Amino acid sequence: MGNRKYIRCLYVYNKIDMVTVEEVDKLARLPNSVVISVHAGLNLDYMLAKMWEYMGLVRVYTKRKGAAPDFEGPVVLSGQRDGITVDTCTSGISKVLSHKKWTAV
Repeated sequence: MGNRKYIRCLYVYNKIDMVTVEEVDKLARLPNSVVISVHAGLNLDYMLAKMWEYMGLVRVYTKRKGAAPDFEGPVVLSGQRDGITVDTCTSGISKVLSHKKWTAV
């Protein structure tokens, strides 16, 4: 295969509010498929969760010692890029934090 890299694919079918329930059911049962309706707001949260799952993303929430966690700006890690490790997380924030003596898990 040489230099080819195969990645997972997620098929998203929109406008499910325009077709019959039987057709939606048939599409939803296909492998790697998600059915949504942006207009009606159907299944959007499920699609987002599936996208995170397929891309292997993980949110890491940081906090200063003695303070509450910052739930507004997580660090997003991917197993497909640099891996999901404490080293990856801390080096993504600051090169100073990549030294173990400044971090606690």
